[in-house]
Amino acid sequence: MRGSIQVKGNKKKIYYAVIALRGKRRWFRGPTKKDAQRILNETLTQVDNGTYKEIQKIAFREFAKLWLQSYAEGNLKPSTILGYQTVIQRRLVPFLGDRWLSDITPAMVQKYVAGRLKEVKPKTICNELVLMKRMFKHALRWGYLKSNPAELVDRPRLAKPKVEILEPDEIAKLLDKAEGPYRLAFKACILTGLRAGELWGLQWEDMDWNSWQIHVRRSLWHGQLQTTKSSHSVRRVDLPSHLISDLKKWKLACPISEHNLLFPSPEGKPSDHDNVVKRHFNAALRRAGLRHVSFHSLRHSNASMRIQAGQNIKYIQSQLGHSSVNITLDIYGHLFNDINFNRQQVELLETSFPSVRNPLENPAFETKKGLRNLPSP
Repeated sequence: MRGSIQVKGNKKKIYYAVIALRGKRRWFRGPTKKDAQRILNETLTQVDNGTYKEIQKIAFREFAKLWLQSYAEGNLKPSTILGYQTVIQRRLVPFLGDRWLSDITPAMVQKYVAGRLKEVKPKTICNELVLMKRMFKHALRWGYLKSNPAELVDRPRLAKPKVEILEPDEIAKLLDKAEGPYRLAFKACILTGLRAGELWGLQWEDMDWNSWQIHVRRSLWHGQLQTTKSSHSVRRVDLPSHLISDLKKWKLACPISEHNLLFPSPEGKPSDHDNVVKRHFNAALRRAGLRHVSFHSLRHSNASMRIQAGQNIKYIQSQLGHSSVNITLDIYGHLFNDINFNRQQVELLETSFPSVRNPLENPAFETKKGLRNLPSP
C-alpha cells in the first residue's frame, strides 16, 4: 500500500490520508473525506517529485509561545506585542488549544470567525485574522505547516467607520473652554493632524524654528517612547506662524521632563493619554456644550480643514503621515464631494485661467472684433 484513505470513529467519522514512507505509515488528518483525499494526492505528488518534507509536530499553544519569543519580541512594538498576547491568551488558545498546528484547517479558522461575529465587531475579527495569518506564515517558513490555513478564510465585511469632525466654530468653543497646559496641546493637534501618540512623544529638539516645522520621529505609549506607526509616519509637519509663536512662549513655561517632552504632564512626566482625555478633553467638550467625540476627531478635523482650504492631496497625505494617497482618499474621499468644496475648485480654475472665460469678457477679443462698444445685454 502506497497510500489510502482510512476512517476512524463510530459516531463522528474522522478521515485520514495514510501513506507508507521509508517503511513507516504516516497519518494525516482530513478532517473530511474530501480533505483527506486532497492531502493524499498532494503528498504523493511531493514524494514523486522529491519535494516532500516531514512536518514537525507542535501544539498551537506551544507554537504561540515560540512565535512571541522568537519573532514578536524582536520585531514588533511593545504596544503591538501586548495586543497580540491578549488575543492569543484570551481567544486563540482557548479555541485552538492543544491541537497540532498541522491539523488546523481553513474550516476551523472560519468557524472561529463565525463564532466571534456573534460577540464583537467585524473590525476586531479582521485584526485577529491578521494575527493568525502572521503566525501561520512563520509556521510555514519554520516547517510546521505546508500551507497557511488562514489565507483562504473569508473576512467579515467591514462597515466604513464614521469620521467625526469638529467644525471651525466648534473647535473655537473647545479651545476656549480647555483649561491648563493641555489647551495648547489640543490646539497643536488640531493644526498639525498628529496622532495622539505622536503628539505626546514630541520633544523640543524636534522643533525646527527656522523652517517652521516639527519633525515627527517617535510615539509615546503607556509612558514608553517607541517608533512611529510606520516608516511613512516619520515626517516633517509645517506649522502656522501663530502656533510657532504660542510654542515659543510655552517653551519658557513648560515643565522640565526627563525626555525633554513638548507636552509633559504638569509634574514633568510623560502624559497619560487616557487620563488627558478623561480629565481634560472630555471635560472641555462638556463645558463647551459640544457633542462627545473621540480625541482622534482632532486629526480628522485637521484633514477636513486642509481639504476645504484646497490643499493638494499629495501634500495632505505627507502631512498626515499616510503611506499612500489611496489611504487618504479612502478615509476622507467623501469630503471632496462637498458642494462648497466643489464650488471652490471651480473658482480656483477660473482664477488660474482667466483667458478661457466668456470671450465677451475678454478685452483682447472685444477689441479685435470691434465689440467693445456693444450695449450691455
